[in-house]
Amino acid sequence: MLIDDLRQELPDGRMVEDPGVATGFVHDEAEWAPYGTPLVVVRPRTALEVRAVVRACVRHGVPLVTRGAGTGLSGGANAVEGCVVLSTEAMDTIHEIDPVERLAVVGPGVVNDDLRAACAEQGLWYPPDPASAPWSTIGGNVATNAGGLCCVKYGVTRDYVLGLEMVTGTGELVRLGRRTAKGVAGYDLAGLMVGSEGTLGVITEITVRLRPRREAERTVAGYFSSVVAAGRAVAAIGAAGLTPSALELIDRHCLAAVDKWKNMGLSVDADVVLLGRTDAPGPAGAQEAERMLACFEEAGATWAAQSTDQEEADALFSARRLAYPALERLGPVLTEDVCVPKAAVPEMLARIERAATRHDTLIANIAHAGDGNLHPLLITQPGDTAAQERAQAAFHDIIADAIDLGGTVTGEHGVGLLKRDGLERELTPAVLEMHRAVKAALDPHGILNPGKVIAGG
Repeated sequence: MLIDDLRQELPDGRMVEDPGVATGFVHDEAEWAPYGTPLVVVRPRTALEVRAVVRACVRHGVPLVTRGAGTGLSGGANAVEGCVVLSTEAMDTIHEIDPVERLAVVGPGVVNDDLRAACAEQGLWYPPDPASAPWSTIGGNVATNAGGLCCVKYGVTRDYVLGLEMVTGTGELVRLGRRTAKGVAGYDLAGLMVGSEGTLGVITEITVRLRPRREAERTVAGYFSSVVAAGRAVAAIGAAGLTPSALELIDRHCLAAVDKWKNMGLSVDADVVLLGRTDAPGPAGAQEAERMLACFEEAGATWAAQSTDQEEADALFSARRLAYPALERLGPVLTEDVCVPKAAVPEMLARIERAATRHDTLIANIAHAGDGNLHPLLITQPGDTAAQERAQAAFHDIIADAIDLGGTVTGEHGVGLLKRDGLERELTPAVLEMHRAVKAALDPHGILNPGKVIAGG
């Protein structure tokens, strides 16, 4: 039996067989995404232990689902019935930080904020910063190609992965990518693994690019009477040729939820808050902040100003990060993650409002507005099946609207289970077949996270 093989192959303490403990490993944070009961949960500490698990699953034809911290929002880490769940959380060593080459080598279980803090001690910075950065792991960030607040200027996880070590679907331990600043030898297989959501291999080590520590940021805040008006400010900033280091939108529903939880007093004066930042140094930063402020005012801000109080500015961005957990306190939240061209942001926000009305669903909005990555949050009440069905209908309408506006079904959360139909709408049949061919080549036994990303894959 598989479990007997794993007991022989793995050191003591690596297997979680207690059903009560295992329940904490069976799904991520995606609301209403289905999940099954695993045969066993394993928590390896080395690449060789991961290889042993993969090879055992190949021998017995058992599915393998890899997970990090479980903070995903697409169902990508959800267990399938009778699978092995492989948790990388114990592979949490920062192996190396090289200030000359500006790179770090880390285990997949390293928490994003822990890496950022360790880099800061050496005057370096790891830019990708999802809102879940205090809890999410680098391995999970790589699996979903996570983004974050500063990605409007600095890019997403794929832009920082130089190389990685992984176990293939045939049980081979391989290294992909490089450590050098440049390199074009062969296909970019390391890049292919970023965003693959555990369907092409199990990542055991990651080499990431680092940047020098940034200048202090200047913050511009604006209040708007509607999300559409705030969207016009976003489009104006893009048209002005500005590249803020962050540009975030928070609507009245999010502000009220944060206020109810943390009593920050943000929802008293604004229906929508738009937060912009620039980290350009010296006079260039001051000029960029002034131009951003002008864009806010010209788009119809009811109030806008450049913050002179760093504590106040940080509190506003803290509210942005708190929005999702604050809304979860109100009821089940189905999270969207569409991305549209910046010029289409006002229209997309208007269509989200129409979807909310059409399906009688409360939809709150937070957004990485500067790069067109919108996160409508569809809120229901526990046990209200009819409301859940309406929310799911609105969810699919929003996906269709994003594609119609030239956008994509996911900007950073991944496809997982929730966006498979949307991916099939976005890609042509020929391109979908290319995806399936890659999957078949790297996972010929079909054991790696089956049923995720590509339907039938």
